[in-house]
Amino acid sequence: MAELLNRHFVAIKVDREERPDIDHIYMTVCQAMTGQGGWPLTVILTPDQRPFFAGTYFPKERRFGRMGLLEILQQIHEKWEEDPDKVVAASLKIMDQLKPAMEATGKGEVEISWIEDAYDGFRDAFDEVFGGFGDAPKFPTPHNLMFLLRYGRLNEDVRAIDMVEKTLMSMYRGGIYDHVGFGFARYSTDREWLVPHFEKMLYDNALLAMTYVEAYQVTKKDTYKDIARDVLEYVLRDMTSEDGAFYSAEDADSEGEEGKFYLWTVDQVVEVLGEELGGRYCRYYDVTPDGNFEGRNIPNLIGQSHDAFCAREGVHPDEWAKQVRAANRTLFQHRERRVHPHKDDKVLTSWNALMIVALAKAGRAFHESTYIAAAERALQFINDNLKNPDGRLLARFRDGHAAHLGYLDDYAFLTWACIELYEATFQPEYLAAAVQLQDVTIRLFWDERSGGFYFYGSDAETLIVRPKEVYDGATPSGNSVAALNLVRLGRLTGNTEYERLAGELFSAFADHVGHYPMGHTMLLMALQLAHGKGREMVVVGSSEHPETQAVLGRIQSLFLPDTVLIHRPTDAAKAAELAALCPYVEDQVAVDGKPTIYICENFACQQPLTDVEEAIRRLR
Repeated sequence: MAELLNRHFVAIKVDREERPDIDHIYMTVCQAMTGQGGWPLTVILTPDQRPFFAGTYFPKERRFGRMGLLEILQQIHEKWEEDPDKVVAASLKIMDQLKPAMEATGKGEVEISWIEDAYDGFRDAFDEVFGGFGDAPKFPTPHNLMFLLRYGRLNEDVRAIDMVEKTLMSMYRGGIYDHVGFGFARYSTDREWLVPHFEKMLYDNALLAMTYVEAYQVTKKDTYKDIARDVLEYVLRDMTSEDGAFYSAEDADSEGEEGKFYLWTVDQVVEVLGEELGGRYCRYYDVTPDGNFEGRNIPNLIGQSHDAFCAREGVHPDEWAKQVRAANRTLFQHRERRVHPHKDDKVLTSWNALMIVALAKAGRAFHESTYIAAAERALQFINDNLKNPDGRLLARFRDGHAAHLGYLDDYAFLTWACIELYEATFQPEYLAAAVQLQDVTIRLFWDERSGGFYFYGSDAETLIVRPKEVYDGATPSGNSVAALNLVRLGRLTGNTEYERLAGELFSAFADHVGHYPMGHTMLLMALQLAHGKGREMVVVGSSEHPETQAVLGRIQSLFLPDTVLIHRPTDAAKAAELAALCPYVEDQVAVDGKPTIYICENFACQQPLTDVEEAIRRLR
């Protein structure tokens, strides 16, 4: 194979996480040419980058009627030798057909009804038995659940919240969740969430942590807080560098076998925990002699009722919960001696930004300073290590080396992270950083002709097409997050230009969103916020005063998807720093020396309040 490739081709291997711009273009080509996609992806190009052949999963040699790569390459070489002009003509035709789709040109009228259409689609696709949407394989897609939480709260729709709760609890109970060491795997291969693809991704765990935090804010059920804490424990313990950055992923395989690291037999559990506790643990977590996965077991709680189990076993529910926690700690310590799956220790700016968002949200909702400190440390790592001398954001860091000019996702996700850190700490420097990042994003990525943001910057390597992405897939798209950032920054700062650009962005992708609203839930969250009442909540008071901290903490614990929160300190220097970013708060003052709350709609403020519970009632 190597000999054939080297003789007739220039072979280029692309890391899709380092060069998502290249991956996005040629995966779109493959899907259009073959009707399907996947990795490993093989694309053959003319010398000027234009594709004329694409496919996935080729065997080396012909197998079961499927051509092998050796045969394919030989035939392509012969065709190129015979008539290269014909091959070039075919590549030109392919690009002519695909270029408009990749540039995502689809301007149209924005319809608020898309939000209702998306909700109807999720309601129809909902799995009443196991949660989630559709059939196997099942992906968590947390931003879909975040959309439903907002829909449920803003429309007082209990059904939307119920779908989220059923899905979150089903995923947690299933084998997609690592009950021993915490964290979620990439997806479930079955409808029940039992058998995962055992790979763990940073972005999945970041987005899921956010979702469990928000579910706690909506329901005040401690279970969601506990799950979010455990996910963050996994990331901070296993996926964090000494410098505070977050690694990208852990493989599914170890010792050449998928899932081996995570599987247990009854004998293994009993050997570690002892006969009595081990036997009870196995009954609780579905660990059986026959196994639930290739003769071994994925610990899970599918169909298990904690209280009913405790009644059968004659143990108090609270006592059993403590024993289970301790047993999992013991099993985890034993599991640590196994051969670990490979850890991808690349540090990706975009995924790190998502983790910063998750930590900031958790720190704010749970009043947990260690999470906020971890988020701040990760942001400092990015500022210190993932910028070039001109201050341009870079996409990847590994082994002391940063590379690749940052993409839209890097800028949009990091802007989101800075906004969340501002609302967690009320340090104006984070709001200033968000504004600065947003302005650079507009300068480097905005399409002045058609609206929306390109995937790579105007200063980056020129590829055969400059694509835009708006589909919210495994992660939200850069355009969707940028739209949300624009609306929130417009509300935080009073800069109406941001909201105007958000309106242009919605219009730029109207055709795409209208055809499939369910595939654009993060964008719909931005649309929901843009078309809402536009409320700003300003708390005026001394940063150091315990009463001010109590008022801010009370508000931070709430789920307020339609409200931005600002703290105007009474310290003159800090107040001036904030007023430079948010001029409309300059004249707001504390009443009678007490922490004072201003609720504003479109920057027109109601009478100030000094009773936080009354302010919350007004919000509701």
